[in-house]
Amino acid sequence: MDTLPYVVVVIAIAYVVRGIAGFGSALIAVPLLALTQPITVVVPLVVLLDYLCSATQGIKNRQHIQWQELLPLLPFTFTGVISALYLFRHLDAASLAQALGIFIVIYAVYQLLPLKHLNGSRLLAAPAGVLGGMVGTLFGTGGPFYVIYFTLRNLDKGAFRATFATNFLIDGSIRLVGYAAAGFFLGDTLDLLAIAIPTALLGLYLGGQIHTNLPQVLFTRLVSVLLLGSGTALLVK
Repeated sequence: MDTLPYVVVVIAIAYVVRGIAGFGSALIAVPLLALTQPITVVVPLVVLLDYLCSATQGIKNRQHIQWQELLPLLPFTFTGVISALYLFRHLDAASLAQALGIFIVIYAVYQLLPLKHLNGSRLLAAPAGVLGGMVGTLFGTGGPFYVIYFTLRNLDKGAFRATFATNFLIDGSIRLVGYAAAGFFLGDTLDLLAIAIPTALLGLYLGGQIHTNLPQVLFTRLVSVLLLGSGTALLVK
């Protein structure tokens, strides 16, 4: 496979970043891998890698999980996942790649804007769940919608991390079962997994050993600039 070295480098970088910052692996890996691989291979691959990495890290501070904020999301997340699996099977790869490029560019611009802190109602669980499930299933990057929802609900740092991690494990389980049932873990995806899993775990470990004094805001902006570039590349591909 001519593109295998590129795939390995992208996965390694994405999971080193996740090891350092605790987020960002799918946002980096999916658009960059989609430049050389079909979306229908890339997304199930990265979702499984993210799920395995989350499982190895475990859920810390379980007592801080805010179930009253998490449970309202789940039926809407399930609806979003089912809708996305239908689109995943019926949209062509070029359309999916273009849609991914648009989403990545919009998210990167959103991250770069100096937005004020806001509060939100629990009713926002409906759009956050549907969009998180749908975008996460289509592009492997539904986390931003959950981040926005939990942020608007004013969870403290410990509660936010514990609740978000639990949500990811539940949401990820639903998506992985859907991918498997739809037959996406076959052929090329399985071939890539053989090298992708050890690469991702090694990157995660190395990232965890790196201590940086780079401010979180600056780090997020640097990732956003990378996303802007990869999203734009997908649009002009």
